[in-house]
Amino acid sequence: MLKPSKLKKASNKQNGEVQLIAGVDEVGRGPLAGPVVTAAVILPEAYALEGLTDSKKVSASKRESLAIAIKEQSIAWCIAQASVEEIDKFNILGATMLAMQRAVAGLKLTPEFVLVDGNRSPGFDMPSKAIVGGDGLESAISAASIIAKQFRDAMMIELDAQFPGYGFASNKGYPTKQHREALKKYGATPWHRRSFAPVQASLDFKE
Repeated sequence: MLKPSKLKKASNKQNGEVQLIAGVDEVGRGPLAGPVVTAAVILPEAYALEGLTDSKKVSASKRESLAIAIKEQSIAWCIAQASVEEIDKFNILGATMLAMQRAVAGLKLTPEFVLVDGNRSPGFDMPSKAIVGGDGLESAISAASIIAKQFRDAMMIELDAQFPGYGFASNKGYPTKQHREALKKYGATPWHRRSFAPVQASLDFKE
């Protein structure tokens, strides 16, 4: 179990108020299809939830129960995304930064500090800190990772029903062998990222 962040709910020396710390993470930078999804979460002081860790280390069933608990028990949470069109327009990094900004802006309470998983932080209206491997170190980032992944996985399962053959339910849009072969056979769907080389190659192949 992760320890609560030392920053979370830290006392404000000027007026004694607690400081609201948001954790932010993304899911879906590597897939060939689907949006990039981000989440921002503000957890209660000294929050502890059994099994809370990096979403990639949690089984799908456990992640589902954790996501429910996080949404019920957090002070505030928000899930945001950047569309396939935005990914193609701004590139995946730019779209990810945009989605992170949307997640923080969408919180019902404005955090005073933001912890971001990764090696860079987008511009926020408040101070922030990027932490490499933060989804395994900071409970608020882990919580964001879990609800973002739960949301995106469910979306890709729905897309699998609309576009069978690509394996979205199992690969979640990542470039598995089945997915790449389906691109060559069927071409790209409206949910494919045309700026990504394998998708572009499939378009050229179909032409």
